Amino acid sequence: MNERQTVGWTEDDEERSALWRSENGMKPPRRVQTADDRMTADAAYKLACEGTALLWRGDFHGARQLLSAMRRRVDRKQPRQGESPREDFHLQRQAQSRRARVLGMLLVPLDVDAGSGVHSVPLRRAPEVGEACAEAYGEPVPGRSLVPLRELLGVIGAHEWRQRGVPVPALDGERVHPAYGVFSPVRGEYVDLVARTRLPPGGTAFDIGTGTGVLSAVLARRGLNRVVATDQDPRALACARDNIGRLGAAATVTVVEADLFPPGDERASLIVCNPPWLPAKPTSPLEHAVYDPGSRMLRGFLAGLAQRLVPDGEGWLILSDLAEHLQLRSREELFGWIEESGLSVAGREDTRPHHPRSADPADPLHAAREAEITSLWRLRTAAA
Repeated sequence: MNERQTVGWTEDDEERSALWRSENGMKPPRRVQTADDRMTADAAYKLACEGTALLWRGDFHGARQLLSAMRRRVDRKQPRQGESPREDFHLQRQAQSRRARVLGMLLVPLDVDAGSGVHSVPLRRAPEVGEACAEAYGEPVPGRSLVPLRELLGVIGAHEWRQRGVPVPALDGERVHPAYGVFSPVRGEYVDLVARTRLPPGGTAFDIGTGTGVLSAVLARRGLNRVVATDQDPRALACARDNIGRLGAAATVTVVEADLFPPGDERASLIVCNPPWLPAKPTSPLEHAVYDPGSRMLRGFLAGLAQRLVPDGEGWLILSDLAEHLQLRSREELFGWIEESGLSVAGREDTRPHHPRSADPADPLHAAREAEITSLWRLRTAAA
């Protein structure tokens, strides 16, 4: 959050202001009016579509009910069908952006006590949000801020998810605890690929863009002597260190801050990378785990791989072909980048996704999701 951003409104004939908080990168609304339990869903939806944000002053559960009613109204307007899978994808993203913008217009106040530094929501029947906000926002800023209710509910849900953890079959059912804003290993097929693919000879591995640290933990369980896990997102680094400690892999796995490869010129027998699968521009900071603009991370991994592998080492690129089905990237482009980087394909392991959206015919991208295959590409230097 940019701490200098504020939002102003008039209430009881008095000019008021508060800090603006949006982890999704939503801009402060230009118009704000107060609302409470007397506000109808139709009126709220109309105002939100027109660009007027609603600062809730009623019961917290009433705000949740109003948000649900607004969501139903937004979802009635389905994106039109495009003339190609690529156009379908962009129309779907436009619809998602509009949905986020409209639903983000319902705001709640968020206070930070100057003495305790604990976040709270000053509304009737509001839940305790101190731990959840501390995990998501870090160092608190004393005073009052306004936050979209939709985002605050996401913060609360992420806290509950982190407490429960996500069971990982490749770790014998032990749980990984994702942090807010860090991609969770709910799609376990890519983890299973790393768990079952035959390891190259050698005992050192790099895990590029580690996220929760789940792949590093799997490699440690498989007997690697040393694993260096990298990421450049502070949340991911803290999350990975926490999970590596929980899973008893701290003696093997070192988590370091880096953009792609670890600092220095150390080489590894295995270098694993699971980049964002879709070459598109993120519209919020939380989308960076899904979208890789210009395939920057993918191409950067391929371009630097040969220089960081030992002579008989392998790079494991974990990639879905969803981008190909959506006509966002071709297989020929991928092969061209591999060849340009002085690499060759030594083999490939494939699996099909098991997540619910792949079997949902109502999904606008159903045809592409149904055909999707996730692959682990085994890459070697061309001279090997």
